[in-house]
Amino acid sequence: MTKANVRLDVLLNATTRRDEQGNIIGVVGIGQDITGRIAQEREYSKLIDTANAPIFGVDNKGQVNVWNQCAMELVGYSTEEVMGHS
Repeated sequence: MTKANVRLDVLLNATTRRDEQGNIIGVVGIGQDITGRIAQEREYSKLIDTANAPIFGVDNKGQVNVWNQCAMELVGYSTEEVMGHS
């Protein structure tokens, strides 16, 4: 949360700092503001879901991980019925 009370999404990567003997003496972190990227991903998901063409996706195991409204209307299976199935 910023001083102006604006919520930010931050990707944080951290690693330990060690002395010459390998003892942990602290941590170093790098933060990246990904607020815009998260908003773009949400917009992209909305576009897929409301497209006037059936759109579906499968993962590397052949399981459905994207199923839009048009696909549902075309074949009659709801999102809940197909997600995670092959």
